[in-house]
Amino acid sequence: MTEEQPLSGAGETATQTEPAQPEPPAQAAGPEAEVKLLQKQLALAVSSYRLALLARFPELPEELVAGDTVEAVDASLTAARGIVERVRVQLEARAAAERVPAGAPARSMADVGGLSPGEKIAYALSRGR
Repeated sequence: MTEEQPLSGAGETATQTEPAQPEPPAQAAGPEAEVKLLQKQLALAVSSYRLALLARFPELPEELVAGDTVEAVDASLTAARGIVERVRVQLEARAAAERVPAGAPARSMADVGGLSPGEKIAYALSRGR
């Protein structure tokens, strides 16, 4: 389609050619082709969405986030975040339980409960108190 537009108001015209709009191939091939095209576009959109989520949450393993629809990807994302959080809490609890304090342990009194009164006196005199 050509269109004439005036240039600088002096009565001159220039011819511009508009690019022809390609006819969507789905309409020419029928409804089955349109469905296949839409399914392919949906798969690409879901894949892009999944990759964006994995980039947003790098702590999540890729294997835990999957699905054929946006809803399925969202559901697997929620499950994956729950799994990662539980594992993190368990690892932190284990690390806290296995933590060894730095330095020498605090001094404590010897257990003198099983000593006789005479032994207690001898123990105290030997310590200089």
